[in-house]
Formats: sequence, C-alpha cells, structure tokens
Amino acid sequence: MKRALLCNVLIAFLAVGTFNALAQSFSMKSVIAYPFPRDITSSATGAKIAVSVQQEGKRNIYVAEGPVFELRKLTNYQQDDGQEITSLSVSADGQWVTYVRGGEHSGNRDRSMVVNPANNPVQPKIEVWSVKFAGGIPKKLGEGDYAVPSPKSNKVAWINDNKIWIAAIDGAAAAKCIVDIAGECGSLQWSPDGSKLAFVCNRTDHTYIGVYTNAAAPVKWLAPSFSKDASPRWSPDGGKITFIRTLGQVANAATQPAAAGSAAQPSANRGAVQAWSIWTADVATGEGKLLWKSGDNPRDGLPGTDGGANLYWAANRIVFCSYQDGWPHMYSIDPKGGQPLLLTPGDFQAEQIKLSGDGKWLIFSANTGPDAKLDIDRRHVLRVSVDKADMEVLTPGTEMETYPVLTGDGLTVAMFTANGQRPLTVAVMPLSTRKIKQIGEQLIPVDFPVKQMVIPKQVIYTSPDGQQVHAQLFEPVGGPSKKPAIVYIHGGPQRQMLLGWHHMDYYAIDYALNQYLAGMGFIVLSVNYRNGIGYGYDFNRPTKQGANYIDVKAGGEWLASQPNVDTTRLGVYGGSAGGALTASALARDSKLFKAGVIIHGNSQEPLDAWTSPTMIIHGDDDRNVAYSAGVSLVRRFEQNGKPYFEYLAIPGDSHHWMAHSNILKVNTAAADFLKRMLLDKK
Repeated sequence: MKRALLCNVLIAFLAVGTFNALAQSFSMKSVIAYPFPRDITSSATGAKIAVSVQQEGKRNIYVAEGPVFELRKLTNYQQDDGQEITSLSVSADGQWVTYVRGGEHSGNRDRSMVVNPANNPVQPKIEVWSVKFAGGIPKKLGEGDYAVPSPKSNKVAWINDNKIWIAAIDGAAAAKCIVDIAGECGSLQWSPDGSKLAFVCNRTDHTYIGVYTNAAAPVKWLAPSFSKDASPRWSPDGGKITFIRTLGQVANAATQPAAAGSAAQPSANRGAVQAWSIWTADVATGEGKLLWKSGDNPRDGLPGTDGGANLYWAANRIVFCSYQDGWPHMYSIDPKGGQPLLLTPGDFQAEQIKLSGDGKWLIFSANTGPDAKLDIDRRHVLRVSVDKADMEVLTPGTEMETYPVLTGDGLTVAMFTANGQRPLTVAVMPLSTRKIKQIGEQLIPVDFPVKQMVIPKQVIYTSPDGQQVHAQLFEPVGGPSKKPAIVYIHGGPQRQMLLGWHHMDYYAIDYALNQYLAGMGFIVLSVNYRNGIGYGYDFNRPTKQGANYIDVKAGGEWLASQPNVDTTRLGVYGGSAGGALTASALARDSKLFKAGVIIHGNSQEPLDAWTSPTMIIHGDDDRNVAYSAGVSLVRRFEQNGKPYFEYLAIPGDSHHWMAHSNILKVNTAAADFLKRMLLDKK
C-alpha cells in the first residue's frame, strides 16, 4: 500500500512538473517588470526630447539629444509610491525640463486630487518641478498641476486650487497667484510671444475663454455667451484665438452618461447629438466669429476619441478632428471661412495628433498601413500637410509605433514602438533615412521573458447579427490537446486591443496578464467588442442595444468551438467596462463561462442564474468606478449565498493601479483564481 501510494505521488509529481515545464517558464513578477514610457515631448528648437518612464513603480524622466539620441536618466525617484509624472515639457530653448509629480490624471473625476497607494501616514502632494536638461537637482516651484512653460523659457504657469499661478522656471523667486477669479481655471495656453496667457474658466453651466495680460489689466473674455467654450489655440501672430463651443449645461440627470465600467452604459449611444462649433475671436476686442459648425447627423457630434477635437491653428489653416465621414479624421479650414478639407481619408482612425513646429503638417498615429488586413489592429506613424490630403505612412511594417513627436529642428521623429513580444520602448527615426533606431531597449531587464511571449494572432469572427468582430488569440505552445481558455474583455469601452503590447499603461498590464495566462496553459481570446474604437463610428456607436455583450458572448462561443479548447474549463475576465461585461457573462451565461474575475466593474445583473465562481477586485480610491460598486456586488453575493466567490480589496489605490506592488497583487490573484477554478479542474 505504501509503495502504491508513493508511486502515485511520484507519478503526480512528474506529471505536474512536466506540465509546468511546458506551460510556464516565467514569473508574474518578471513579465510585469517591463519599462513603460508614458509621455514624450520635444523642445521647440534643436533636437532635444524628454520622456517619462515607469519601471516597477519608479517613475522617472529620461532625456536625449540629436543626432546621437542616447537616452540619459534625468531624475532619480526610487520609490514605488504611485506618484505619476505629467505635464512633461522641454523649454523652448531646450535648457529646462518641467513636470508635475503626483495625482492621478486618468480618472473621470478628482484629477488634481492626491493619490496615496503606498498608504503613507502623510498624504503626498501634487507639485510643479523644473530641472536643467543638462542635469542637476530638480527644483520644486510650488504646489499645483497642469504646468506650462512660457515660450520665452523663463516662466512656468500652472493651476492650483482652480487659480493660475506662475514662477520663474529656475525657481529663483517664490511662486505667486496671478488669476484668482470666479470659476475653475484651466487649459492654459501661452501666446506665441509669451506676453499673454489664455485659459478656460468653468462656471458650472457655462464656460468662458479668458486672456490674462498683467496684474493691471482686466481679464479679457472672448465672445462670452451662454455656452461652454474650450480648447483655446493662438494664431501664429498672437492676434486671434480659435476655440471649441458646445451647448451650455442644463441640469438633468437623465442626460448624464452612465459611469465607465457600468453595464448600464448604453450600447446604442446615439441620443442627442453633441453639437459643436469652431469660433475665432480677436484678442484685442474680444469679438468672436463663427467659423464652422457641426451638422445634425449623429456622426457630426464632438469626437470622443483621443484628443477630442484636436484643434490646432496651423500656419495658414485651422485643423480639427471630426467623425463626420464615419471615422475620426483630420480636417482643415481657412481661418477666414469656407468648406473644410478632409486631410486623412480612409477606413482608419487618426489619434495622438501633433502639429509640426512650422505649422505646415501634422504627425499622428493611425491603424492603417500597407497591410490592409492586419494594420487595422496595429498602429503606425503618418504625416499629412495641413492644406492638402497628401498623407504618408512613415513607419510601415509588422511593429507598432505610437505617440510620435517631431524634434524642434524638424529632422527627426521620436516615438514609442512595440511588437507582440517586446514591450513599449523609446525610438527615433530621422526623416532623411526612415530607419527606426531603438534608444530605450536597454531599460528592459535582462531577465524579461521576451522570447517566451506568445505572438498573438488576428481573429475575425461573426456575431449573430452579422457584425464582424476583431480579436487577438494567444495560444500556448505544447501541453495537452484540450486546453482551458479565457475570454478577456477590455475596458473603456472606447479602447482597442492590438496585435502587440499596448501603448496605454492600463492595457499593457492586461496584455502582460494575457501573456502569463497563455504561459500557464490557457488559450486567451482578447475581444474588441462594439462600443470600442478602431473600426469606425457605426462600430463605436452601434444602433443595436446590447451589441457589446452580443460580441462578447459570440467570442466565447467561437472559442468554445475550437477543437483544442476544453469547454468545461472556459472562463472570462475584464476590468472597468470589461469588468461589467464580465459580470454580464457570468450572470447570463454561466453554462458557457465557468468562472471569472471582475476587476472594478459596476454591475446590477441579477444573481438567479449566476452559478460560476467569481473573484471581485477593487481599489477603494477608484475615481472611475466608485468602490461602492464593489461593495454592492459583494454584499449581494453574501446575501444571496451563491455563487462561490472571493474578493480582493486594495486600500488606497485607484482605477489604474498606481503602485506597482498592487499590479503584482491584482494580476497574481486573478491568475491564481483562474488557475484554481479552471486549469486545476479535473
């Protein structure tokens, strides 16, 4: 008997050891140790760039200068304290780097509120800093947010407590408040000569564009009305400002959009069109003039994609983004009036749009390129003139390129690049050679499992109503012929998962988890459901109610139909809007989805048919999906007595997992739960 028992134990040990050797060769800690470059910027002159990089929770600034562009560390923050770096700028003369440290700027509310995921006894602060590009000790200029250096490179303006503050860029003199006026000030824009400062003043139901000159001169309001004005942009000569105008706000809860992460968020999001218009105003007189207005078609509404209207006053045109032809494209119009010119025709979306220093062309990222089939699920860098539709793909190929910026001398494009295995890195490309040079790969740890990463495959399946849905399939190598499987549901919902590492930090975390699950032996299908972006307006704003979940369920059914999938071990997970849809999957289709992980999802789904084991994860400083959503769901589970569930509460952290230690905790918990509920199931 003892011999038989020992033999059985040995066989079991060898079986487990063999499976692990085939299925998992890297740790969660190693796969989330990638450096993540978040912001990149350049000086207005010369060839200097600065980039913020987060690595295992330590957020720092790196700089480089052409023509060599050797990346050099400029700051030395060594704590995983969740204090992000934003408002990154290089002064026009290239001598200074300015930035804001602290806060959580991806939330839907309280963007200038401190975040303390490290749970330090004393709350951190949001502060404006400057440091010499050549190196040195950073100087704190004051408390505040949304810092903008002057074109003269001598001052920095920012917002603190809804007021406008200013200080010398070298910190030689104490900061002072220059605008303390009714309303909430923001969206600071220096005039080209640095003598004036335009800003937005939000007074709840209406918003003004103001111009500050000096302490002795009253604020000049530009074309004040009963509307909400935004996005002030100076003309090159500094004499005029263009801006966006939308309707004034009328208090009516029924018109307010559902919170992100809520299953109540409508799939048929085509209610009242958010009408908008572009105006110009004379800075001296304050008189305004309507330049262009949107139509009545739902597509004409203000774009909700990256950068919104993306308004720029170029050299001889005013440039803006519109969904009017069914895709978020760039248009330009003569400042004197006339018909807009479509600059970027085609079935793709333009995003991360920047204007060149001379104002003559735009550089941007888009999901298009020579490979019409696959490039819709990638990103490449393109450019186009502001006065003609001569669009050109600068970075064709199988990799992905995002967040392009042009150096001040106009000779080099700096960007982030990634592929299916290598995470996001900083790169530069001289326009003269069109050859991309990686300058950030040395930041990737030597033990990062690049070669163990699965290269995701494009999948296109058809929903029951005929809609084609794009997805990415992560298939593990080796293992049993029938494997457990997972459907991953992204959040947003205005997001698109890609054929490689994502350019947004939240989704890079999820991409790493998908890779880890594949390494464990799961087949993972990442679904780009309707309400997401990348496939046009009709996909982004479908007329069919509940189309988002129809696509998710169809993805699960497609996965279940694959010959190498064990349908008794098929699960689901997602965060935010993806967490809400995960709840829908488990509540409505427990027979299909056998277990799942809900990460900060808001759901009121009934529990009657919800039988699948569930894990609920939420951070209690969430500014996107209130922690009360998690409290409510856990309480309903406890009162109902089913299904089996576990939970993980994260004190002090937000929706975007600001502390790296919490990323490790959340991803590990999710993977472990899915392993116990599905992978280990006999």
